[in-house]
Amino acid sequence: MENKNIKIKILGSGCANCKKLYELVLKAVQELNLKVEVEYITDMQKIVESGLMQMPAVLINEKPVLTGMVPDLKKIKDIIEKSTN
Repeated sequence: MENKNIKIKILGSGCANCKKLYELVLKAVQELNLKVEVEYITDMQKIVESGLMQMPAVLINEKPVLTGMVPDLKKIKDIIEKSTN
């Protein structure tokens, strides 16, 4: 799949749910055969600067696409596909 400088960020405190979401996003990116940068941010200063109040959160190209939950792999893949097309 052609990717145009897509950056995915997972923001979270480092808790089990945040780590699980990060792992699911990595798996979704791999299964979708995307060549994108995935970054896991646990720095509370950066999280506060994002303005988001619910964690964990997923941002695609700095736009929040998921906050406050850890959906299943299929839902994550759907969100990534819709946000990158």
